[in-house]
Amino acid sequence: MVSVHQLHSSTSDFSQGSYDGLYPGHIPTTPLQKAVLAVGSGVAALQNPYRHDMVAVLGETTGHLALINLRDRMRNDPEGYEILIERPRIRLSTLDLSRMASLHDGSFGREYLRFLEVNHVTPDSRADVKFVDNEELAYVMQRYREVHDFMHTLLGMPTNMLGEVAVKWFEAAQTGLPMCSLGAVLGPLRLNIRQLQTLFTSLGPWALQNGRKARCVLSIFYEKRWEQSLEDLRQELNIDPPPIIPGPSNKRAT
Repeated sequence: MVSVHQLHSSTSDFSQGSYDGLYPGHIPTTPLQKAVLAVGSGVAALQNPYRHDMVAVLGETTGHLALINLRDRMRNDPEGYEILIERPRIRLSTLDLSRMASLHDGSFGREYLRFLEVNHVTPDSRADVKFVDNEELAYVMQRYREVHDFMHTLLGMPTNMLGEVAVKWFEAAQTGLPMCSLGAVLGPLRLNIRQLQTLFTSLGPWALQNGRKARCVLSIFYEKRWEQSLEDLRQELNIDPPPIIPGPSNKRAT
């Protein structure tokens, strides 16, 4: 039986087409094995929310129906369909950081680069998908995982716990992924009273409302939008600016 520790690194390449319906790095599992992985990874993630590998496994083993819905939304959007065909990846190797640094302040590309610098994060930290038993759905999960930092940029949220919880509330309403809903419910348990007040009176309602009404965030070809102003992109996605921005943190949450 596959265990939650069978998480060796791999380099999945979704752009090369399917491999008997699957993809490089895929680990086949039965429904029972998926259930065991979901429980084990869920417990590990609860004990240590900074275990990104456990959070990743939880998302892959519980998100099948939500991934189908997200895939269908992408297929029904011209830009989302283009993403499904081209299969872009967000890695340092695919980003022109020098060009992004030369863009004007307020552009999406410059503000995304600023987010990476201020919060000391890198897109290369996103794990490859392993346990999704469909090549196209695996890419949808990978895309969700890799645009997470774009969501922080669009929402104006830092990577401290309050900022991460606000993003999870948005993602839960936007994607329907059980992992996001679990993070949205359990994340507040790690906040102090002052942060909880901010979440429940301001950031939370804003995140849920915008997650529900925004255009599908996976259907945007962000790599072709670097020069677009962040404000214009928010308006296009139907995302309101944040009512308050929590202070940044050097420690990244899940």
